[in-house]
Amino acid sequence: QTRSLLGVFEEDAAAISNYINQLFQAMHRIYDAQNELSAATHLTSKLLKEYEKQRFPLGGDDEVMTSTLQQFAKVIDELSSCHAVLSTQLADAMMFPITQFKERDLKEILTLKEVFQIASNDHDAAITRYSRLSKRKENEKIKAEVTEDVYTSRKKQHQTMMHYFCALNTLQYKKKISLLEPLLGYMQAQISFFKMGSENLTEQLEEFLTNIGTSVQNVRREMDCEVENMQQTIEDLEVASDPLYLPDPDPTKFPAHRNLTRKAGYLNARNKTGLVSSSWERQFYFTQGGNLMSQARGDVAGGLVMDIDNCSVMAVDCEDRRYCFQITSFDGKKSSILQAESKKDYEEWICTINNISKQIYLSENPEEIAARVNQSALEAVTPSPSFQQRHESLRPAVQSRPPAARTSSTGSLGSDSAALSALSLDSLVAPDTPIQFDIISPVSEDLPGQAKSSGQSGRRTNPFGESGGSKPETEDSILHQLFIVRFLGSMEVRCDESPDVVYETMRQILAARAIHNVFRMTESHLLVTCDCLKLIDPQTQVTRLRFPLPNVVLYATHQENKRLFGFVLRTSGGRVDSHQTSICYIFESNNEGEKICDSVGLAKQIALHAELDRKASEKQKEIERVKEKQQKELNKQKQIEKDLEEQSRLIAASSRSNQSSTEGQFVVLSSSQSEDSDLGEDGKKKRESEA
Repeated sequence: QTRSLLGVFEEDAAAISNYINQLFQAMHRIYDAQNELSAATHLTSKLLKEYEKQRFPLGGDDEVMTSTLQQFAKVIDELSSCHAVLSTQLADAMMFPITQFKERDLKEILTLKEVFQIASNDHDAAITRYSRLSKRKENEKIKAEVTEDVYTSRKKQHQTMMHYFCALNTLQYKKKISLLEPLLGYMQAQISFFKMGSENLTEQLEEFLTNIGTSVQNVRREMDCEVENMQQTIEDLEVASDPLYLPDPDPTKFPAHRNLTRKAGYLNARNKTGLVSSSWERQFYFTQGGNLMSQARGDVAGGLVMDIDNCSVMAVDCEDRRYCFQITSFDGKKSSILQAESKKDYEEWICTINNISKQIYLSENPEEIAARVNQSALEAVTPSPSFQQRHESLRPAVQSRPPAARTSSTGSLGSDSAALSALSLDSLVAPDTPIQFDIISPVSEDLPGQAKSSGQSGRRTNPFGESGGSKPETEDSILHQLFIVRFLGSMEVRCDESPDVVYETMRQILAARAIHNVFRMTESHLLVTCDCLKLIDPQTQVTRLRFPLPNVVLYATHQENKRLFGFVLRTSGGRVDSHQTSICYIFESNNEGEKICDSVGLAKQIALHAELDRKASEKQKEIERVKEKQQKELNKQKQIEKDLEEQSRLIAASSRSNQSSTEGQFVVLSSSQSEDSDLGEDGKKKRESEA
């Protein structure tokens, strides 16, 4: 019965311990929350006091708001003090009793339970040893020890059991006390807190709070009215800006402004990361006077990209991207490739930079002057964008030429040709000469009545680039140099003896491109060999144009912008005239104009030496052929004499053999006759048959 009753008490003690632990955690959360509330309230009061020290960019000095927040900070500071007092009271009146019961009384029950279990085990072991005492050989000493052990263990068990049972009985009372004392302390602390709050919240504070509430409602009504106005503005802007959402709007509805002298917007800039690799970075670009500036996102101010006074700008093909253009400084040492978002921005950037390069922005009314300059330049230069129109203009008295005059734009290339007189310029380039911007060469057309070259007659080009067993024409060439170039244009010239004709052609072609917004350029590979110059498509490796090297009579690079170079090609006349014509082709390279001209000069020198060597070799072969022919004649004469001697020897030998055969016949006949006489008739017949 004792053991059974003890089990009931132990089970009740375990349930009490579990419940008290949960209640302790809940009350501890109340205490932690109160401490956090007290700290947060104190921090709020501190931040409100520091409001007057803040410097808001759009706030300004608002004394009303500052004084209001200061009053709020004072009230909240008082509330923070009340919360701090409440936290102290909760710690003393609520947390202390339940913590004492949990840490002291419940742990005491667990300790007494363990001690009672040990004493019971010791008593059982002593009784077991006492029961094993032998009745035959009784040893008084062992019996006394075992008896003493039983006595001690039984006494210890009894005393421990009484203390343990007493603690279990006392626990029932302590349970009630540990539950009621913390709750009582909690309620008393809250009542004290509310009393302090009611003392602080006076009628004056209530009036202050009422006024603040009215001000908040007024501010809310103003905000709702402003939000409604902004929503209406947003709807109107959405309707008006709907076409602008397209990255590339219709140029007919939104035409480009070509008379701008200032421009700003986002562009993609190409940055080379290796020999053949590059990356694009989007930045904000803007013009500032004669400078092009860029500003990355997050930067305070922009940085200088390039001085665009007297610069050159033109459209380029770059990595299969649209709307790319290249800006090159006046000295050609610095260039940037940029990409616009739309065709409108693309054209406006090119026109704006071109206007700035002419230093129009320095005048009082730059846009009006830019419009007048562009209009005059438009009337001065009228290029022909296709070869067919150019070819028709070359026919005499067949179709009237459109009236045009040579331009003298201030955006020229800055070469020495700008100092030439009008008469000397007209002697270089005709004033009404059309300009060709696409890669179509008259030398590549087969004129009617013109015989094909012997090396090309009857041959078909293999579309796969295979030669069908024959070697390419440039395979045996000593010189093979490849350059990346971009075709700018070509036009017929009158003179092919002075480099000034190349400079003047460059000026007119670039001026025409800028005025007529011909921005696109075709990139090609220029192959320089000892036989010809070839323009090769970099993608398909197909030869676009071929210029025979002997026909290249003049080549030069620009004196200041070393990226520009050109050469004059002398060709046969058109379909009607048979006289020779000279056409000047202008290209742009990657700072390799002088290298290309040096390479062409080297190729012509090599070709000249090769031609001299070929003529000397042909002359030597002719001499060897004459010597060989004389030697053959001499050998033939010797052979004839040898044949005559052989014939004379044969005749002499034949005559001697005839004489000896005659004498032999006589001897044989005489001997046969003597034998016949000896053989008789039968022998004669037999000899006759053998004969």
